[in-house]
Amino acid sequence: MEFLYPSFLWALSALAIPVVIHLFYFRRYKKVIFTNLRFLKEVKEETSNKNKLKQLLILAARILAISCLVFAFAQPFIPTGKSIKKGFNVVSIFIDNSFSMGASQGEIPLSDIALDRARSLIEAYSLDDKFQIITHDLLGRHQRLVSREEALTLLDEIKPTCVVQPLSKIINRQNQLLKNEQANKIIYLISDFQKSINDIEGINDTVSEVNLVPVQSLQQRNVSIDSVWFESQIPMMHQENKLIIRVKNHDQQDAEQIRISLLKDKEEKPVGIRDIPANGEVTDTISLVLQSPGIHQATIVLKDYPIQFDDKYFISFLVPDTIQVLQIYDQQPDPYLNALFEGISYFKLSNQSAAQLNYQSLKNYQLVIFNELNSISSGLSNEITQYLRGGGKLLLFPSANADLNSYNQFLSSWNGGKFGPFQKIKKDVGTLNKQEYVFRDVYISNDKNIKLPSSNGHFPINHQANSPYRDLMNYRDGQSFLSLIPTGDGQLFLSSAPLQPQYNNLSTQAEVFVPMLYNMAVTSTGKQFISYTIASRNTVVLGTQKSSGGEFVYKVQGPVEFIPGQTPDGNKMLLDMADQIKQAGFYPITMGEDTVDIISFNFDRTESDLSLTTEDELSDMEIAEGVKLNIIDQNEQVNISSTVAEKDKGIVLWKYFLAGALLFLLLEILLIRFFNRNVPVSTSGL
Repeated sequence: MEFLYPSFLWALSALAIPVVIHLFYFRRYKKVIFTNLRFLKEVKEETSNKNKLKQLLILAARILAISCLVFAFAQPFIPTGKSIKKGFNVVSIFIDNSFSMGASQGEIPLSDIALDRARSLIEAYSLDDKFQIITHDLLGRHQRLVSREEALTLLDEIKPTCVVQPLSKIINRQNQLLKNEQANKIIYLISDFQKSINDIEGINDTVSEVNLVPVQSLQQRNVSIDSVWFESQIPMMHQENKLIIRVKNHDQQDAEQIRISLLKDKEEKPVGIRDIPANGEVTDTISLVLQSPGIHQATIVLKDYPIQFDDKYFISFLVPDTIQVLQIYDQQPDPYLNALFEGISYFKLSNQSAAQLNYQSLKNYQLVIFNELNSISSGLSNEITQYLRGGGKLLLFPSANADLNSYNQFLSSWNGGKFGPFQKIKKDVGTLNKQEYVFRDVYISNDKNIKLPSSNGHFPINHQANSPYRDLMNYRDGQSFLSLIPTGDGQLFLSSAPLQPQYNNLSTQAEVFVPMLYNMAVTSTGKQFISYTIASRNTVVLGTQKSSGGEFVYKVQGPVEFIPGQTPDGNKMLLDMADQIKQAGFYPITMGEDTVDIISFNFDRTESDLSLTTEDELSDMEIAEGVKLNIIDQNEQVNISSTVAEKDKGIVLWKYFLAGALLFLLLEILLIRFFNRNVPVSTSGL
C-alpha cells in the first residue's frame, strides 16, 4: 500500500491526545450514604474493573478513529502497475456526435450512451480539475478549458452534426490546447471508431495520455444512396434523360426489398424494389422526360432504418431552352453548319463576322466555331482566351490562306503545337477515338464500316512533346486530323483541314459530323454540379448573371439565409458558402427579387460505411513509438468512474478508511452512552 499524500501521516502524532486524556483523567467522586457498609469492598472492586474495561475500549475506538481519518486524508492506494497521477488534472473529452452515433445499443442510441459516459468521466474528477469538451464541429467555445459544472452544461448543448473529422485531427486539436498546461494531461475519445475516420495510428507524438472509450452497436446495417448523375451532362427538353442512381449496401448480409422512389414536382414516382447483395451496390436508371426549361429539383428516396441521413439525395439542374452556338467567319457563314443546326429545334446558331464581333456576347455561347478566319487578331485572341479559360469551347477550322504566324501565336498560349505549311494532298482519316466523350457511346457497336472523312489539303500539326493534346481523329499515317486541347476549364478542338468541301468532306459525312458537333455543344467541359456535399467549406460555381457590385449581391435562401463570399472568375461567379450549410436540401440563390439558381446539398457519405474498429484492433494501435492507447472496454464502462480512479490512482482505499473513522466514532458514542456507568464512591456512615 502506498499513499498519494504521505505528508498527512504526520497527523498520526495526534494519537497522543486520547492517550493523554486517558492517563490524566480526573475522576469525580460522589458521596453516597449507606446504611450498611458490609458490601462496600465488593462493590468497589466490581465497579473498578468495569470502568477500566470501558475506558480501554473508548481509548481504542478514539485511536482507531483518528488513525483512519489520517489515513483517509493521506489517500492510500494499492498500485496497479500504471502511472499514478498526483496533483491537478486537465482533461479533454471528445464526444462523437456524427450521424453514425444514431445507431442503437439495445434500445438506446449510441449518442445517449456517449453523453452518459462523458458525464461519468467528468464527475470522476475533482472540482479543482479543468475540462475541455470537443466534438466533430470544432466549435470556438470548445477550444478552452472550463470548470466541471461548465463542462456538464456543454454536454447538454451537443447536437448531431453532418461534419466529420478524422480522429487524428481531433487529437491534434486536443494536444494544442493541453500542451502548455502544467498539470496531468488526459485525453478521452468517446466514439464508435468507424474505420473511415479512425486514422489515429498516423499520430507521431502526443503530449497527453490518450484513452479510448468505444461505444459501438452490435448491428452495423445500413443502405445508402451513394451518388446520382445524368448520363448526358446537359439534360434536354422532350428527350429521355437518363438519371443514374447508385445504391450501396454496407452490411455483411443481403438487403432485400429496398424501395426506391423519385420525388419531383411534389409527385412521388416509384423507381422499383431492389435486392442489394452484401457489401455490394446496385445501379438503377430513371428516364426523365422534361417538358419545360428552367431549374428543376428532384429527390431520390429510399427507406432504411436506423441510419437515415443518407436515405435521401437532393439534385437540382438547369434545363436550357436552347443550346447557343456561334459561328465566326471572314467571308460568309458555312451553309452546312446552318443547315445542320436549323434541323434541331433546341439549337440556335448565330453568325457573326470577325470584323463586327460582339466580344461581350461570347460568354453566352456553349460552343464557338472559327470558320476559316484568315488571321486571328490580338484582340480576338485575348477575348477568346478568356472565354476558354472560363470553360468555353472553341472549334477551329483554319483557312487555306491562313496567316500561320497569328494562328501559331494563338496556339502557343495553350501549348497546342504549331501548324506547318499547307499541303494540297489527299489523305484519308483512318481512326476515330471512341474513348473521348465526343464519340463515346455514339455508335452501338464498333462498326468498322463507318465512313470516315478525307481531305484534299491540310496543315500538318506539329504537337510538342509535352503538349496535353488528345487526338479525336487521325489520318492513316498517324497525323492529327482533329485534336482536343485542354485550355484551363475549357477545350479547343483543332482541325488540320479547312471546312470548305473542296478541301474537306467532313461536313457531308453526317454519321460523324452531326454527333461530333452535337456532343461538342451540349457536353460541359467541367463537372456539372447537380448537387454539392456539405463540408466545412464549399465553393459554388455560378454562371455570371449580373454584376454583384454595389447593392446587388447574391443571397442564399432556404433553411438558412446568408450572403456568401463572391468572387468573379471569368464568365463564372464563385460563391463561398463557408460553413453556413448544415442541412441537406435545396437552397435558392437570389439577386434582388430574382432567383438565378437553385443548388442542392447532400450529407457527406463518409459515415455510410459503418465498419468499426474492434476493441482488439484498437488495443494493437500505437499513437507514438512505443506508446500504446489505453482502452476502456465495455465491462470497465459499467462503472467508469471507478475505472478512471483506479487507472489514475490505483485501487483507492481512502473511502474505506473514512468509513472506518465514522464507524469507530459511532462505537465510541455507543460505549459512552450504553455501557453501565459505575463510578468510584466515598462513604460516610450514618
